[in-house]
Amino acid sequence: MDEDVKKFFEKSKIAAGKMMKLIPDGVNGFQQLHSKTMAEGVLSVKQKELIAIAIGLALRCEPCIRAHIRRALSIGTTKEEILEAAQVALMMGGGPVYTYIPIAIETIEALQT
Repeated sequence: MDEDVKKFFEKSKIAAGKMMKLIPDGVNGFQQLHSKTMAEGVLSVKQKELIAIAIGLALRCEPCIRAHIRRALSIGTTKEEILEAAQVALMMGGGPVYTYIPIAIETIEALQT
């Protein structure tokens, strides 16, 4: 795995642990919202992850982009599906999204090797 991506996920895990110690109610509440929202429903988990990736790109949220790409790949979403969702975000968000798509590509490539 690419060292930058690996370091990102290591730092995220440490940060999540600190947050859990400092604001457990907030973290637990968010985790419950996340798990219920991202569960299988009328939309599949894959569809929800692709939506989350596109929104992460549109909002320029690097942690969101990386985390949802990791989850999407873990459930069998293809690079092509992720990049098509990225193109939708690009169409909706223009130049600012364009500058974040390399983060998506870097994450996909790092996690697929």
